[in-house]
Amino acid sequence: MTESQDRPPGTEWAHRLEELDREIARMALLCRVRILDPHALDRVLRNDPSVCETQNPIAFAKLHGLLMVHLALWKQSADVLSGAEKAQIEAH
Repeated sequence: MTESQDRPPGTEWAHRLEELDREIARMALLCRVRILDPHALDRVLRNDPSVCETQNPIAFAKLHGLLMVHLALWKQSADVLSGAEKAQIEAH
């Protein structure tokens, strides 16, 4: 049995999202985007680089892509996880 098969349901999704979140945080730091500001998140998702306090087109492109992947994974997890499991991941 592999390690991912030994994990409780939802743990693999939480792990994937956590890894993405770490990389999103790194790119946000490089771009100096206040990622916890909901308006900043919206602007990044709309591919608006003016949200950055410093110019770093490569990091911004990666940040935008990672956020898109995060949203796609979160939507995918809705098909697999129960509401309680998703709530637990969000709380974490």
